[in-house]
Amino acid sequence: MKRKTHRDPAGSGTRTTPFLRSLAFAVGAMLASGIAAAASAEMADAQARYQQERAVCMSGKSHQDQTTCLKEAGAAFAEAKRGNLSGGSDQYEKNQRLRCESHQDADDRADCLRRMRGEGTISGSVEGGGIYRELRTTVPAK
Repeated sequence: MKRKTHRDPAGSGTRTTPFLRSLAFAVGAMLASGIAAAASAEMADAQARYQQERAVCMSGKSHQDQTTCLKEAGAAFAEAKRGNLSGGSDQYEKNQRLRCESHQDADDRADCLRRMRGEGTISGSVEGGGIYRELRTTVPAK
């Protein structure tokens, strides 16, 4: 019984299948190493953030007792390791939009988004109990 082999179109008799397998393996390895590099960079960022938060806890500059502060920093680091702690401007903008969706009126919603983006006056602090955002808009008389 004869085995069929795949030959190249030029008829040189060499098999192309092992080459394609090798090429596919090489491409897959490059993609995997790129993903691993990105993951290790994110882990390094999470580790650095944890060290900064821990230093704040140890210095007494946080607005929590030291035990609670260290517990929260450790929990945030554990979530970052699991990939559940998202951050960055994309998440921040999403939170802004979600916060303003409660306004039924389109104009009120637009004003809310403007306040969230920093327009108007901002006073207060999280430590003080809240942030007050005010945006005054002059509406012409009808």
